[in-house]
This record gives sequence, C-alpha cells and structure tokens, in this order.
Amino acid sequence: MFKKIAIGISGGVDSAVAALLLKRANYQVEGVFMRNWDGNYELGFCSDEKDYEDASFTCRKLDIPLHRVHFIKEYWNEVFTVLLKEYEMGLTPNPDILCNRYIKFDSFFEHCRVNLAVDAIATGHYANTSFGPFLKNYKEDEGVRLLQPIDKHKDQTFFLSQVKQFSLRRCMFPIANLLKSEVREIARKEGLLQVANKKDSTGICFVGKRRFKDFIDEFIPSKQGPFIDIDTGQTVGEHTGIHKWTVGQRCCLSNCKQPYFVFNKHLEKNYIYVVAGTHHPAIWNNLCFTQKPHWINEEPQELTNNNVLYCSFRFQHTKPLVHCKVIKNPEGLTIILLDKLRALTEGQFGVFYRQEECLGSAKIKNVCHNILY
Repeated sequence: MFKKIAIGISGGVDSAVAALLLKRANYQVEGVFMRNWDGNYELGFCSDEKDYEDASFTCRKLDIPLHRVHFIKEYWNEVFTVLLKEYEMGLTPNPDILCNRYIKFDSFFEHCRVNLAVDAIATGHYANTSFGPFLKNYKEDEGVRLLQPIDKHKDQTFFLSQVKQFSLRRCMFPIANLLKSEVREIARKEGLLQVANKKDSTGICFVGKRRFKDFIDEFIPSKQGPFIDIDTGQTVGEHTGIHKWTVGQRCCLSNCKQPYFVFNKHLEKNYIYVVAGTHHPAIWNNLCFTQKPHWINEEPQELTNNNVLYCSFRFQHTKPLVHCKVIKNPEGLTIILLDKLRALTEGQFGVFYRQEECLGSAKIKNVCHNILY
C-alpha cells in the first residue's frame, strides 16, 4: 500500500539513518529539506546552509533525490508571530510543538502529498505509533496512537503531542526501535561520516549563537521594571522586559548575596516577582488549569464517561513523568499532580501519558500558587 515515501532530511544523523532504513526496506524514497526561517533576515540566524550541505551529502550517498522547499511564510504566521504575542503577554511558549503541528506535520505533509504524490511521510523523530515504524500495522478504519520509542532518553513524543491524527496516520518513524548510539553506529558503518558524529541541534534554530534576550529585543521593545521579593515586598533589582524572563529562571542580581529566581510576572504593572532560593516553596506547585486539550487519537474514555482521568504528566520534555489526576471542566482541564513540580509555567504545554502512549496535550493557562502576594 505504501510505496513512495517523502522523508524530511534535516542534515542530521537521525534523518539520514531513517532514510537509509527506508531504502533498505525497498521504499521509493524522496528526500525533502525544509527551510522554515529566512536565513538572510538580518535580525536572525539559522544554520540551514550548512545543514543543507549535509542533507545533500546524505542523499547523494544514499542515491535518493533531494527537494528543497520553503515554509518561511507559514512558519512566520503560524509559529513565530504566536511566539511573539505570547512573550508580550508574559507567557513562555514552546515553538517546537507549534512547528510540528503546523509545519512539519501539516504544511510539509500536504506539500509532499500533493506535489510529490507520496503515499506517506517519514521523519527522524524518536517516536513510534500503533501502526509501527513502517506502518506495517496500518488499518484504514482505526485511529493511530502515538507511542514512545525504545530510547526513552531521546523520546520526542512530547514535541509531537499536538500533531493531528490525519497526518500522523501516514507517518513513519524508522528509528523508533533504535538507541541513539545505534543510530550513530549505523551511520558510521554505512559511510555517512559527515553526519555520523554531528552534534544534536539544541535550542531555537533561528536564535543561533546569540543570547535569546538579545534576539528577542529586536522584535519586542524593552520596558524597564522592578524585580520584587515576594517575601519582603522590596525591590531587589531592575529588569528590561518581562518577555525576557521565565518562571524558575535565575535572575543573577549583582547586589544581592542570595540567588533569586523568577516566581511570577505582572503584565499590567510590569513587575517580576522573585523568590530567594531554588527550593522556595512558592515555585513548587501541584495544581494548574489548561485550555481545551488536543487528544491525538480520541478523548480517553474515562474523561468522556466520568470527567476524570488518572495518567502521567510532564511540561518539560527532559523531566520525569509524574502521576496526575485530570478533571474536565467547561474551559479545558484541571490538573492535580501527585508530586509538586518546580516552576510550572503558563504558556507551556502539559503533555499526558498512559504507559507507553502519549495521549495528547493542553496549553497551561493558569497555575495555582501556594501563597498570596
């Protein structure tokens, strides 16, 4: 059923080995390199020219065609402008989740389906689905479930938690059953030496080597305001914009003997409330409220029947899962965590898991704090 596959070739080792495995499985493979940020834009930086060279090397080595497509306008409208608006509102957005939802598994999927006439797409994400890495278990009348990969340390289902069912049903994750170390070893053995030991990309691509605070200054005007200690009510320093700070971040105030961390932000007053010490109880919380959730397959039956779901939760992809109670309310979800987490952050996504399955996610809109200020 699936013969012609378009794979996103990023210039890294994961997508290179994913393409190799597709070739080994006798698929007709089309490589596609996405350009989502205007690298010539004077205020930004993106390493996509070097990445494109590496992607070209991979495709030559594997003897597959490479197409270059631009989604710069789509990325600006669907991801970057949303990011700016949310920073201006004092929130902390997640552009990677938005990019996967609107670009890689929407614009890219539609482009490949229409213009390259492929049967499915593939990526080098560390993830799996109930249809299997190569869609061998595909069923036309059955919804697909998003599953964690073998390599839990590299698990990227967190970033795929807003992907739509329509595109996920026809997506392959060829490296789902490999450890990162195995991926690199395969690349070395197959002569993909230009990418075999290439470092993983980290951070936000378009920021490049610049400090995020310097980058965001080019788009959102600076506005000076005070850092206020919530325990004493005293001003302990000055900031130049609430958009530059996130909950839990260390403030590095030069005139203070003790370390201060961001507790919360007051948009109208332009205040940043801070606490002394990383273990201050005010930044450890177990209750938050979200917007309407996105369920990858369907709403869990427990929520449908009883408005309550017991599952696991995370809002940062590198942190361990914690058990939680999810209650459906008219505006979204109420999340009660079994253990308190540090720096639950408004604007981030709460992502839900049950055993190996990523159920979906919802954007955190409000965190219930332990103290009044």
